[in-house]
Amino acid sequence: MADKKVQLSKADRWSVCLRSTFLQGSWNYERMQNGGWCYAMIPAIKRLYTTKEEQSAALKRHLEFFNTQPYVAAPILGVTLALEEDRANGAPVEDAAIQGVKVGMMGPLAGVGDPVFWFTARPILAALGASFALTGSILGPIIFFVFWNILRMAFLWYTQEFGYNVGTAITKNLSGGLLGKITKGASILGMFVLGALVERWVSINFVKVVSSVTAELEPGHFIDWANLPAGSEGIHQALSQYAGGVSLEQTVTAVTTLQDNLNSLIPGLMPLLLTLLCMRLLKKNISPIMIILALFVIGIVLHLPFIGLL
Repeated sequence: MADKKVQLSKADRWSVCLRSTFLQGSWNYERMQNGGWCYAMIPAIKRLYTTKEEQSAALKRHLEFFNTQPYVAAPILGVTLALEEDRANGAPVEDAAIQGVKVGMMGPLAGVGDPVFWFTARPILAALGASFALTGSILGPIIFFVFWNILRMAFLWYTQEFGYNVGTAITKNLSGGLLGKITKGASILGMFVLGALVERWVSINFVKVVSSVTAELEPGHFIDWANLPAGSEGIHQALSQYAGGVSLEQTVTAVTTLQDNLNSLIPGLMPLLLTLLCMRLLKKNISPIMIILALFVIGIVLHLPFIGLL
């Protein structure tokens, strides 16, 4: 590949890093962190592209859906900076390649970022600061604030630089088709991750009762309250029996809902169908906001007492 005509300076990359701290600043239900991502990319876009048309196209390119743990977005930013840099210098880097790499990386990295930062690093530093604060020392909050932000900013900068260097190495092998293979693999992985998250993100519960069976239990299968000893001994026996699986009442009613039948058929079927329907509507250029509002209305209507489906 020929020498680059335009290249991001360290100051440009540092500006992107600082702006990435506001990744969650315009979080929205439609495309989640896309606004913060686009805001972080502005210094690089202004450096790489000179015309308003090119800058506008780049901004639109980065307004696509994006969502991950905010700190692990840094290496993704680094790779994206390298891809944009080579695109600005004439390399055949398509929009799909950039978006595919972003989507492919955001899912797996999010799974790493949450336990490392939210469940390990921050609680440890908070406990350290709290130990000082309990003694009345002002060092408690200062230690937490200083060390947490040193850790956070160091991670953001060095992982972004790592991603930038890795991305540069990838795009140097355009003639060998390495970028195309990585793009395809990242796209497949990204779609797999998003598909797996459907079960977690989409929740539908049909509460409509399809059958109700009442039965009388035989002695020994329910707590005989009338014959329990008085006082604490009776309470102890009742709790022990209940813990062993004994019913509280002699008469029990087994209720089967529509959701129970669907779960026995194919668990997660309705969330998947709803997701596919929304994708179909998006392909027909239906506004995502209209889809969200329609889901609100449908959910409220189906929850009304005279319908009682949801």
